[in-house]
Amino acid sequence: MRDYILRRLLLIIPTYIGITLVTFIIIQLAPGSPVSQKLGIGESLKDNAVNKEIIEQTKQLYGLDKPLPVQYMRWFKRSVSFDFGNSYKDNRPVMEKISERIPVTLQINIISILVIYLISIPIGVFSSIEHNSLPDKLLTLFIFILYSLPNFWVAILLITFLGGGDYLNIFPIYGLNSYGIEKAGFFNFVIDRLWHLFLPVLCLSYGGLAVLSRYAKVGMLDVIRQDYILTARAKGLSEKTVIFKHALRNSLIPIVTLLGGLLPAMLGGSVIIESIFSIPGMGKLGFESILARDYPTIMGIASIAALLTLVGFLISDILYAVVDPRISYE
Repeated sequence: MRDYILRRLLLIIPTYIGITLVTFIIIQLAPGSPVSQKLGIGESLKDNAVNKEIIEQTKQLYGLDKPLPVQYMRWFKRSVSFDFGNSYKDNRPVMEKISERIPVTLQINIISILVIYLISIPIGVFSSIEHNSLPDKLLTLFIFILYSLPNFWVAILLITFLGGGDYLNIFPIYGLNSYGIEKAGFFNFVIDRLWHLFLPVLCLSYGGLAVLSRYAKVGMLDVIRQDYILTARAKGLSEKTVIFKHALRNSLIPIVTLLGGLLPAMLGGSVIIESIFSIPGMGKLGFESILARDYPTIMGIASIAALLTLVGFLISDILYAVVDPRISYE
């Protein structure tokens, strides 16, 4: 197992280089210039001699006058030590900006993943036990409806109907905490934080919940049709013992493998949800950086997201062996 983990860690290096290189090329191909954006010079004013000189000086200042391979290599050398340079927008170190935002994004995503797994597995088990019954069909219909709803649309509906205005005023619709809640004690602070995160977590979770519950159902159906389950039932074991002691663990294998893919999907979803609910996380920072053509910040966020994704896949592979003793990496 130790050798396998070491090999996978080494494999992360070329994968990380490939991801950052593709991201760098896509950013350079995107329309718009960070220099024009920073100077506020429109396309029609670029031909002015004074403006041209200012643009060239600004390019030299940020190293944008160098060929693209040189720019990438300079960025990559710095990124090895997690130095992503300074933001074009406010000249602050990119890593400092990401460090401020990433705990918020991780907090939302970890809570969402926990919610997804804690709810989807019981739903999948129930659907497999009640396969083709009326409750199973109604549950399947409800889950498919959930899966078809875009999260930005659901977020706007929830804000409209539950966030005050002409309808119910149950949940806050922006920020992470109420003003001055720090003085009310730790317990009240946590309750207030969960109250603020309820709608964002709900919007991030329901799509993954719908998908994972279907995987849980299919996995459980496949397991309970195995010969060893029939044998366990023939021995007179209770249905509860057969399902939860003999079937559940093996049915979890395909669900565990989805953990690696769930994390990047949720990081992508954070861009929309954090922007809608005005949550100061990494997703909102990425969205603002794209609008401002802030290349260093975009590359920094993409690099951190890539690393988190690769680590997520590594954790999935390790959990494979933990869940299923038949799997060995020796």
